[in-house]
Amino acid sequence: MEEVIIIGSGCAGMGAAIYCARAGMNPLVFTGSQPGGLLTTTSDVENFPGFPEGVNGFELVWKMREQAEKFGARIEDASVTKVELTGGIKKVECGEKSFDAAKVIIAVGSSPRMTGVKGESELYGGRGVSACATCDGAFYKGKDVAVIGGGDSACEEANFLTRFCSSVKLIHRRDQFRASKIMAERALSNPKIETVLDSVPEEILADEKGFCRGIIVKNVKSGILKEIPCKGVFVAIGHKPNTDVFKGQVEMDPEGYIIPQSGSLVKTNLDNVYVAGDCSDKTYRQAVTAAAMGCMAAILASNSK
Repeated sequence: MEEVIIIGSGCAGMGAAIYCARAGMNPLVFTGSQPGGLLTTTSDVENFPGFPEGVNGFELVWKMREQAEKFGARIEDASVTKVELTGGIKKVECGEKSFDAAKVIIAVGSSPRMTGVKGESELYGGRGVSACATCDGAFYKGKDVAVIGGGDSACEEANFLTRFCSSVKLIHRRDQFRASKIMAERALSNPKIETVLDSVPEEILADEKGFCRGIIVKNVKSGILKEIPCKGVFVAIGHKPNTDVFKGQVEMDPEGYIIPQSGSLVKTNLDNVYVAGDCSDKTYRQAVTAAAMGCMAAILASNSK
């Protein structure tokens, strides 16, 4: 039986793996369908401590993986398909293979909801399409960008981007924002933000070098198409935690985010089951906070009986 199984291999999972391995727990890590997590789709990370010149997202997570392996973590490129976590012995299945563990750390992350329009996937990750203004906003200093969405996240990201960008077009399918009144008012009163209401994205355009040059939107009332020149498009229509396999066992909110127990950031409602990273944290969603949560989960797991 494994002492601890870690499900997920982004900054949260690798952070947990490093600390569990150094504590002598010989952790077994399952990477999931996207080894390294969402950060591997980011070209440059400039806000992770210790890298003043920035670091490639894939390289950062890979170095964390190598560090975990150096201390004894065993990493399997496999996806967890079924779990049974309510008993004293935790059962984790990867297809036809089954594993028992005394403790489990869930670090499966979340996935941004995307629009699916033409050009979006081709330009995602360093070519002009992003789902994180905090991560990538500084790369668009002095440039015109667009934000898609109408909730709190979209308004917050649009306001944040005005710190760097010349202008921000805030594109929303309705004539009123779903955001809270205070967040909507902040966006509407910002002189750098121009709203494009009753409009949905139709296509994100690339220049001759394969980088974003603009977005085509369609007015849902008139059907008229309009091209908006911009160098970046930020999709802010929410995230989906990758927690479906844990439903019915681990306590979650209606969106599927795992709820930590009172007095802890990483304990779940189940004994010896912990959580770290973006599958629980929907406020910060940063590489450094995910790694920190992985550290906390590992320390609690190593100290528990």
